[in-house]
Amino acid sequence: MLSEHQQRMVALFDQHVGAELEGDLDTTMATMGENPHLNHVPTMAGGVGKDGVRAFYRDHLVGKFFPPDVEMVSISRTVGEDQVVDEFFISFTHTTTIDWLLPGVAPTGRSVEMAVAVIVGFKDGKISHEHIYWDQAGVLVQVGLLDPSGLPVTGAESARKVRDPTLPSRVY
Repeated sequence: MLSEHQQRMVALFDQHVGAELEGDLDTTMATMGENPHLNHVPTMAGGVGKDGVRAFYRDHLVGKFFPPDVEMVSISRTVGEDQVVDEFFISFTHTTTIDWLLPGVAPTGRSVEMAVAVIVGFKDGKISHEHIYWDQAGVLVQVGLLDPSGLPVTGAESARKVRDPTLPSRVY
């Protein structure tokens, strides 16, 4: 059972993500603390400080999060005393520019499936930071920018295994 404090964190983060998806920059920023930071770890896209995070959200994320056919499925959520960790399975067709995920890469029209982990920190009742992780090599394989031959990488299979752990493991 979650404490009231934990329930407030979860509700605030859900509001934050909803506002990102709806294209509501002001509500997105209202969920953030005074000195937030955002780091999409594989690409280092994000921002530091209220102005830096706001500029990143405005120019690259809020309302531009994913192409219209995106599907997000929650895999797990872990709630601590000052952070929430969400694990998602996300699928979409790469039909639009996605600067935070594939900076400088024109739309390829290819399907992408990815597992994403988001670590959200809280301070003084607001979001203090987000650290977002995914398998960038797997995304690059799926959009045709990385040949997995001879490399210890996969494409959509690794994300599918997160969604369905009964799928067979890769044997080397």
